Amino acid sequence: MTAPLFDRVALIGIGLIGSSLALNVKAGGLARHVAVTTRRRETLEKAEALGLGDSYHLEAAEAVKDADFVILSVPVGVCGAIAREIAPHLRQGAIVSDVGSVKGAVIEQMRPHLPETAEFVPAHPLAGTEHSGPEAGFVELFRNRWCILTPLADTDPAAVAKVRTFWEACGANVETMTAEHHDLVLAIVSHVPHLIAYNIVGTAADLETVTQQEVVKFSASGFRDFTRIAASDPTMWRDVFLTNRDAVLEMLARFSEDLASLQRAIRWGDGDTLFDLFTRTRAIRRGIIEAGQDTAKPNFGREATATPAREPAPGER
Repeated sequence: MTAPLFDRVALIGIGLIGSSLALNVKAGGLARHVAVTTRRRETLEKAEALGLGDSYHLEAAEAVKDADFVILSVPVGVCGAIAREIAPHLRQGAIVSDVGSVKGAVIEQMRPHLPETAEFVPAHPLAGTEHSGPEAGFVELFRNRWCILTPLADTDPAAVAKVRTFWEACGANVETMTAEHHDLVLAIVSHVPHLIAYNIVGTAADLETVTQQEVVKFSASGFRDFTRIAASDPTMWRDVFLTNRDAVLEMLARFSEDLASLQRAIRWGDGDTLFDLFTRTRAIRRGIIEAGQDTAKPNFGREATATPAREPAPGER
């Protein structure tokens, strides 16, 4: 029988990512003990009812005692405070990681507090849904998704290798890059698209000439998919934009320039420009499907909603 990768894993935060990690640790036998911690008693009781851990703690400092792997699954804005809280209680050689979608700010917040005896391996799994809470997790969340590691220059390569093995055991593909490059890449493939979705849905909600009932009733597939993104955790995304502001503003400037070009093409009836852009973007979509990052099934693989059978009217029986 293969020995577990870790003795005790401490999961700080038990929302979608934390609960999915807990399920993977249990399913894969990746640790002998899973310590779950969150500040809200109600959330902790839900996690316990779901059997996500082996011990449950309201204090992160208590959960990390004797843990050889600690993962912060919390909004990026509180990572520094949590690092300061747990630092005195970390065992020698403990590996500390996170799942935040911004890496530069997380490193800046956490690194000053972590002891030299701990190994810091920042990570970001590119996986998620619009749902949150301990009941939102599922074991397949990370399957064939990417997890990016951004280790520091002085991080022990053995610790990085162990974190890589952990994520691979959860089904993820793993890549390593600098925190700066990560934040620039994610600004365009994740952060700006979320900002656009929030803005479009907000604009539709604020239109005086279109009622909110009409927005809901006649939402076509494009708007409907934007609403899925715009339903994401507001606390998490507020912190993302505030902590990755330079990269997001840089990508927004580029996006604004390209949008202005499209406005000119539409105004002047420049169909060739529009057609060329739409052709190039179709190729990107095909590439995503070929890479296994989405399905080619119609309507993004959604099951068609069956129309309920109509009761026959009087006289039709």
